[in-house]
Amino acid sequence: DSLTERLNTYVVSASIENASIQNLNEPVTITLQHIDQNTGNAAVHCVFWDFQKNNGLGGWNTSGCEMEYTDMNYTICFCNHLTHFGVLLDLSRTEIDITHDRILTLISYAGCGASSLFLGVTLVTYLALEKLRRDNPSKILLNLCAALLMLNMVFLTNSWLSSFNRPGLCITVAVLLHYFLLAAFTWMCLESVHFYLALVKVFNVYVPKYILKCCIAGWGIPAIVITIVLIINKDFYGNGSHSESNPFSNFCWIQQNVVFYISVVAYVFLIFLTNTAMFITVLLQIHSMKSRTQKRSRFWKRGFLQDLKSAFSLMFLLGLTWGFVFFAWGAVRIFFLYLFSIFNTLQGLFIFVFHCLMKEEVVKQCRVHFCWGRFRLSNYS
Repeated sequence: DSLTERLNTYVVSASIENASIQNLNEPVTITLQHIDQNTGNAAVHCVFWDFQKNNGLGGWNTSGCEMEYTDMNYTICFCNHLTHFGVLLDLSRTEIDITHDRILTLISYAGCGASSLFLGVTLVTYLALEKLRRDNPSKILLNLCAALLMLNMVFLTNSWLSSFNRPGLCITVAVLLHYFLLAAFTWMCLESVHFYLALVKVFNVYVPKYILKCCIAGWGIPAIVITIVLIINKDFYGNGSHSESNPFSNFCWIQQNVVFYISVVAYVFLIFLTNTAMFITVLLQIHSMKSRTQKRSRFWKRGFLQDLKSAFSLMFLLGLTWGFVFFAWGAVRIFFLYLFSIFNTLQGLFIFVFHCLMKEEVVKQCRVHFCWGRFRLSNYS
């Protein structure tokens, strides 16, 4: 209860006149001596004075501050913000309320963790079963899963790696995060182009060395973008903890707004528009093919549910849920950031559900190779 909490150390403040202290290689560690010994082992909270709190009057804020060590006589504090997934594409790039920041961070970390697990399972399943990865869609799916898995892994370790306060390490992490984000989107685009070629332009499309060309585009185009940014100025990447507005935000990402809007937002927006166009075209094609083969029969309900399922799985596969971030403005910003964090961090789970659990061929191959007893299928069933 906040009423029973009281200040049990002297307040420590440090400043140097006419100088701005930034980009320290080693963080300053402050040990706070207790005024009264903490004999009852009472809970200890590390706080900083937030000048923005209580409408500018100021107040104690625990956000991002963790206790590194405490005993009866003293406490060592360590302040470090966690970061929510929305930061990757947050168009307004302004701070959000601390409570929402905490909840979004928890959603992001839980979602990315779950996604990483299921993307890993999907990758292992397709790689282990040679029959499943013979066709082109499976090979494209494998590359998309690999890009998304790496994106999740770099995001999950970002705050931890940035806490080492090594500028070189931070630039590397930010570059990797940028690269895998763009790579994931490029593979989503290749996925949508493949659907278009396979379903809409059914005939007369033969592309020699198709998958090789896809790989060059999928992994090469993001590399070109990142190389250009690095050539212009590698310091465009860095740690957000040096921004005055948010002194405890530890996250390695693009610092320059112009670079962010050109190399991330514009890139993602173009792919988003392409994928939306392909999504609508492919759905219309599926619908017209169905209505040609079967007239309105008593099974329309089942057909409608199947259409809904394919639309839903396509939406996640083509990354259309990332579009929520384009609506995250003004009064509805927080609402859309929640939708964005929930759906995008769980993209890996949805890919696993739609492309492993709900695919008959995948389930059958798994039962042939991985199951025992009555669940096992013989190779010829």
